[in-house]
Amino acid sequence: MVLRPVRMAKVGLLGLKEDEEHLLTVLHDLRVAQIEPLSETAMAEFGPERGTETLREVGDQTLRFRGLLSALPPVHVGAPRMFGSVAEILEATKTVPIDNEVADLRREDDRLATEEKAAAATMELLDKLSFYPDRLEYLNSKSFHAFYATATAENYAEFASALPAATDVHLLMGPAGDTVRFLILIPPAGTDALSRLGQARGIRLTAVPLLQGTVPEEFTRLSHEKAAITHRREEIAGRLLAISKEWLPLVSAIGEALEIENRKAEVLSMLGASRTTFALEAWVPERDVARLEAVLERESGNRTFLYRIPTDEEPPTIMSNPRGVRRFEFFIRFYSLPQATEWDPTLVFSIAFPIFFGFMLGDWGYGLVILLISLWMIAGFPGAQHLPKFGRNFVKMIMGPKGMQQLAYALLPGCVIAIGWGLYADAFFGFGLFHQLFGYVGPADSLKTVVPDYLLFAGFVGLAMVVLGFVMGALKEYFHHHPRGVVAKSGGILFAFGIAFFGLAVIHHATSPSSHPLIYLWYACLGAGLVMLLLGEALQMGMMGLIEVVSHILSYTRLVGILLASAILALVINTIGSGLIGGGAVFKIVAGLVIIVMGQSFNVIIGVFEPGIQGARLIFVEYFSKFYHGNGRVFRPFGVPRTHTVSPMAAEPSVPATPIVRTPGD
Repeated sequence: MVLRPVRMAKVGLLGLKEDEEHLLTVLHDLRVAQIEPLSETAMAEFGPERGTETLREVGDQTLRFRGLLSALPPVHVGAPRMFGSVAEILEATKTVPIDNEVADLRREDDRLATEEKAAAATMELLDKLSFYPDRLEYLNSKSFHAFYATATAENYAEFASALPAATDVHLLMGPAGDTVRFLILIPPAGTDALSRLGQARGIRLTAVPLLQGTVPEEFTRLSHEKAAITHRREEIAGRLLAISKEWLPLVSAIGEALEIENRKAEVLSMLGASRTTFALEAWVPERDVARLEAVLERESGNRTFLYRIPTDEEPPTIMSNPRGVRRFEFFIRFYSLPQATEWDPTLVFSIAFPIFFGFMLGDWGYGLVILLISLWMIAGFPGAQHLPKFGRNFVKMIMGPKGMQQLAYALLPGCVIAIGWGLYADAFFGFGLFHQLFGYVGPADSLKTVVPDYLLFAGFVGLAMVVLGFVMGALKEYFHHHPRGVVAKSGGILFAFGIAFFGLAVIHHATSPSSHPLIYLWYACLGAGLVMLLLGEALQMGMMGLIEVVSHILSYTRLVGILLASAILALVINTIGSGLIGGGAVFKIVAGLVIIVMGQSFNVIIGVFEPGIQGARLIFVEYFSKFYHGNGRVFRPFGVPRTHTVSPMAAEPSVPATPIVRTPGD
């Protein structure tokens, strides 16, 4: 059911110790069971399961193969392999003899990389010291230290004049220009003062390394040295690649098999065991219990017993939504994951949020720009490296690339609605484009006359969302056997209808029976809703509930407020910019264009944040508060997909190699 998370069941498993290793492999490869610590009741009949020396050896070998996998360059590894047991995996580890050679090559490469970097830095410094004519060993003295620095001509003059007169400092300038390159020779006692002065003036001082010969001689020597280092590193890379081609297929398979055995070892502490049997408990999706039982019985030769455990514990949560709706699970998780026993609000969010966003944006120019930006984000931000660094860092502060892509997917339908609504309203960056071109008269041409209609629309949307929230809340209370909660939520529904239509009656001066035949019905809804809220939630909470109903319905008028704010801001920008452009002078035309471009860009940014934040807020606060508790636990099944190994079950045609449930992280 789309409106509910996947129904979960807690199960227990009893099996023979001799089958434990294989059955844990089965559970790992099916990925349908979240293994839980064994309950105290069950643990009273068993002792804790303890690891063996074999598992300790698995842990040691896992670390060893992690190191090999990180050291070897990636190559095509070919078909996956199968290991029948832990003993077979450990036996395979003994056939890999490359540890010492790979470690020596990596250590040498790391050392050479450091030397190569140092040589490159020294060569860069020597290139800057090309103005120094003498031998470099003359700068190596115990009586003074040598530093290289650059500065603008103005900063250099200020820096030179600020040097302490009592300090024996010598300056050697390079060629004159906008940037001054210079050497500073200073006694050791004055280096601290020189460092403070450089920091105060924003001048970076670089110590001249100990070198021999002239600048060209040293540059040539370092060039040869760096070339030799590069050549040796290429040889090392070639040898590592050859080793990888020969051994990586086996190393990858063994490494993955060891990681799986290591995960199995980690869950042993949650199991109970006797001399001949073991026991575990797990959460499993209800839809997979029968299949899991059949697979376990087949794999163990009917020597296991899977049973259900009655419990009041809150199960972990798996949200199950269609592909398009699933894109909006990002917002629900951002707010709070639903509990497994309450409603999943993703479907309603996926319908309401795009409508709210599109209505508040209400301009097909803004909608088109945001749509294109969203498609660019979904495509992986091509060309983002050419954007200003400040802009890239600002975006990263808000959300990571993956989150930005999820947000972009969610904005697409809202942008389409904004484009459609903007075309109808003839709003293009605040201009009535169709009116100017074709004489079309849309709602934007008579904004004053349509604002009451917009407010009425927002009010009915608010009434619908609040009532729907109360309906969901009443059903939740019913399913959880809370009759007073059902009464309170039902009272909220009646009071919401009563206050909404009574408000309309007041606006239209139709509060007497003669003016409107249904006025008694609205009075009855108000009275019944008031009484039911007070009965269901007591006096204090009931009165707060009444205020909440009114405020939450009225809160939806912000849909119109955000729409008008964006439209008025666009109108102001266009009016000021057009007025300057119409002045005729070149500088006024340029200023007008700058105002329009910058102002509209700012309005586009607001068009993302304000409708997005306010649209989500209206759902999170005014809708969720009627029924949603959240704080659910993510379902984390035991097991990960295999890449380089084959499950021992894979040969069985009735058992798929792929997982049979979708986890929230998939």
